[in-house]
Amino acid sequence: MTQAPPTFGQAMRFWLKLGFISFGGPTGQIAVMQTELVDRRRWISSAHFLQALNYCMLLPGPEAMQLATYVGWLLHRTPGGLVAGAFFVIPSIFVMLGLSYVYAAFGSVPWIAAMFYGLKSAVLAIVASATIRIGARALAHPLMYGLAAAAFGALFFFRVPFPAVIAAAAVVGLVGARWRPDIFAANRGKDKTATIISDTDPSPGHTRPSFSRAGRVTAVSLAFWIIPLVALGVWRGLEDVLFREAVFFSKAAMVTFGGAYAVLPYVAQQAVEHYGWLTPAQMIDGLGLAETTPGPLIMVLQFVGFMAGWRQAGDLGLAGAILGGLTATYFTFMPCFFWIFLGAPYMEQIRGNRALTGALAALTAGVVGVVLNLAVWFGLNVLFPAGQTIDWFALGVTVISFIAMQRFKLDIIPVVAGAAALGLTYRLLF
Repeated sequence: MTQAPPTFGQAMRFWLKLGFISFGGPTGQIAVMQTELVDRRRWISSAHFLQALNYCMLLPGPEAMQLATYVGWLLHRTPGGLVAGAFFVIPSIFVMLGLSYVYAAFGSVPWIAAMFYGLKSAVLAIVASATIRIGARALAHPLMYGLAAAAFGALFFFRVPFPAVIAAAAVVGLVGARWRPDIFAANRGKDKTATIISDTDPSPGHTRPSFSRAGRVTAVSLAFWIIPLVALGVWRGLEDVLFREAVFFSKAAMVTFGGAYAVLPYVAQQAVEHYGWLTPAQMIDGLGLAETTPGPLIMVLQFVGFMAGWRQAGDLGLAGAILGGLTATYFTFMPCFFWIFLGAPYMEQIRGNRALTGALAALTAGVVGVVLNLAVWFGLNVLFPAGQTIDWFALGVTVISFIAMQRFKLDIIPVVAGAAALGLTYRLLF
């Protein structure tokens, strides 16, 4: 039996809530969406969720934000995608602007770090819980377990580049679909109460691709990129920091394959050494601030833009710093909508193709390995900070949070809030 789809208002309220609780970088954010969208609200099936995640993992930019945009678009067309993607980022925009100002004007913020000390332990529990659920649904055959293990090993032990792992998984799926189509078939029929069933229901009418639609999406996206870029150039000049930010972050948005950690070395090198927008120490502090906010970790780029405006747009005062931060944010995230609105319809149409379905099934197994790799990396950093001995407080909060969600089915918000309060209390006492 299929439940009634959410109204636009219900979905909008959820996306706004998601923007405030999406801590922990891409791993934590994907885990939160898996919990909320698939397991609790059942707005989308597990198979469809994983297919969307597969596509978003292949794109430049923050995959979690693009995944939210994809699901929002599936549910409520282009307005739904715009609201989902925007609300995923908007809360963190205001939080990061506030923290950036406090940092630039007064220095670091110890109490924020104390809250995040407890909060990231809760995020680790969320990630562990979601990794178990994703793996249980995506790995339906021992060969899929092998693919997931191979992807994890390649990333974690041999540092194989992320695109190479994904490409290898896709090739295995294409070959495997011809050799054993029963193994490399999509996981069918498990989420009978989901609103969107990946393999049994036809795709909604608005997901059908066409050349005219692709042309409109491209034209509108180019207009939303070119018009603000030209306006900045006319207003401030081609050598001004705001125009240079617009150009630089536009380029960065096109090469951010592999998420925030993959692009940070490139941004740090250019922003620190080439443009002189901030110092190496400030870049590290900015990453720490981004870790403490909801939303994508790549919000650190807003901090970079804010500091650039703070230092090099002095004629505008504080407005120059704010415009610098907003410029970095706009030109970083605007292309994300383009990738989804242009490519997602084609992803929806290939679900019935046996060869491509096999590739996606293998990709799904590979993604489980990728998520596990990120989860282990995150766990090591939380439980063994800076390579030190185990942090027993962090371990305790992680275990408590995991039990609260798994055994007592506690919602994510009280778990996150409770862990943050514990972190603040612990730091104040010790």
